[in-house]
Amino acid sequence: MIEARKHRKAKRIVVDPRFNHSASVADFHAPIRPGGDIALPGGVIQYLLTNDTIHHDHVRNYTGAAFLVDPGFGFDSGFFSGYDAGKRAYDRSTWQYQKDEHGFARVDPTLQDPDCVFQRMKKHYSRYTPEMVTRVTGTPKEAFLRICGMVRQPDHGVAVFG
Repeated sequence: MIEARKHRKAKRIVVDPRFNHSASVADFHAPIRPGGDIALPGGVIQYLLTNDTIHHDHVRNYTGAAFLVDPGFGFDSGFFSGYDAGKRAYDRSTWQYQKDEHGFARVDPTLQDPDCVFQRMKKHYSRYTPEMVTRVTGTPKEAFLRICGMVRQPDHGVAVFG
């Protein structure tokens, strides 16, 4: 982290309920309610997707975002497809990629197909609005938006949450 800050202008963001030593040497500290930490990165993802500040070439070529998932796969009310409440277990048969005639995973390099991981991810994270993040995490909206702004600024180099 020291090297990244020195040579690449990295910013250190600390999201923690306590103002501790890490927070004292960070570029920015934001408080968070214990147990609400997963909503904050979800909100950052939603912010970056909504504001189209992602590196499209990297996402398309070096992640699974272009893969097409089974049309039967879904997520609703906190449960993935195939959940059997009686057994309290999942049937995972829809938890797979669509396959071509050779058995390879199908992809959409345009990232526009509604069944591609990218579109499914956009839909999933759309609920993580700044208001929802603030409600779940207790992090003030202004602090959350400042974090989002720091992450999206290319002149800030690497942002590290700690």
